[in-house]
Amino acid sequence: MTLVSELELPNLDYNDPQLRGPRFHAAMRELREQSWLATGPFGYVVLDREASEMFLRTRSAIFPGMKIAEIFGVTEGPLYEEMRRNILHINGADHTRLRSLVNPALAPRAVERYRPLARGLLEELFAASASRAGKCEFVDDFAKPYPSQMIAAVMGAPLTDAPRLHHWSNWIQRQFDAASMMEEREGIELAVVEFYEYAGELVRTRREDPGDDLISKLIAAEEEGENGENGKLSDVECVNLILNVLIGGVDTTQSQLAHAVRLFAEHPEQWQLLAERPELAAAAVEEVLRVEPITPFTARITTEELTFRDVTFPADTVVMVCAFTGNRDLGDGAGTSGWDDFDITAERGKARALTFGAGVHYCLGANLARVELQEALAYLPSRMPELTLDGEPVYESIMGIYGLSALPVRFTAQ
Repeated sequence: MTLVSELELPNLDYNDPQLRGPRFHAAMRELREQSWLATGPFGYVVLDREASEMFLRTRSAIFPGMKIAEIFGVTEGPLYEEMRRNILHINGADHTRLRSLVNPALAPRAVERYRPLARGLLEELFAASASRAGKCEFVDDFAKPYPSQMIAAVMGAPLTDAPRLHHWSNWIQRQFDAASMMEEREGIELAVVEFYEYAGELVRTRREDPGDDLISKLIAAEEEGENGENGKLSDVECVNLILNVLIGGVDTTQSQLAHAVRLFAEHPEQWQLLAERPELAAAAVEEVLRVEPITPFTARITTEELTFRDVTFPADTVVMVCAFTGNRDLGDGAGTSGWDDFDITAERGKARALTFGAGVHYCLGANLARVELQEALAYLPSRMPELTLDGEPVYESIMGIYGLSALPVRFTAQ
């Protein structure tokens, strides 16, 4: 066995602010050609699918969020309490209990009911932008409002609250980016406080007037037990699960939809095919998730010594799991050949992309996100023919949620 620290490995500085867009693709291809493992600023990076799945699924590694909190001195206050109660930082029996209570409302069959809502929202957004003679800023006009409106409906909140939900989600999500934790902690903390107040009031409203929404279902589960006993929810757990659904379902879907439309604008023949065959929308979503995951890196920290491929990772080793490179093992199986191939008709096998994670911390809202993306990619191609870029996309950081802050496009107005 060899200690991981004894290996000669290539280096990836994933904190480099210039590492995004085509430059990011090229750097990752070069790195993957050298090794399945690299060093990074805080630990190591695993680059292939098998290694990525192992670190995501093993019970010998956890999400290092509380370690990040410790490093940045977040040891008390609302942000600390939110992080401590975030389902990402909860493991074992408590994690299983919380997931079992929220999963039914977000199961594949359960989220099918939201397809008509998604279509209606898309129609309204398109109608609002159609007067612009075949041009739009896709992030502001579609990608940003669409998922926040969907989450508002799922939560049982008024659709008019969607902009506030988007604002809170965007800020609270920054806790997962070390640079933001260092530079923007005050803003993150304020968003947590404001959302707790908002969610608490929403829970009180739904307690008095329950509906057919996620919060009402969580309240029902909460009221069946006492203070988290007998497998049920406490009041605090209820509010924090609502927060988890919010921050896991707004910026993420916004970013993935923006990258999807960018990819299709760069591959117009695929957009035309999708317009002619909207039944390919589900396959198109999977291909988008594979090629440009909006969670290119997911952190883990080992809780005990772990050996993989005759390499020993000591306890407290930080590992960044790279979905971007791991997903490419679902391609043609020829290493980095066809690195950036994008084909919505290609057979990729049964294995799914690592974009939503794997193992016990697999994304709670993955099914809802797929429905939202599928409906968008079934609706938009026939309404936005001859889609092309109308300027350069503005890429955001690859750390945290990897999105676009601007995506100007044009198409043939109908």
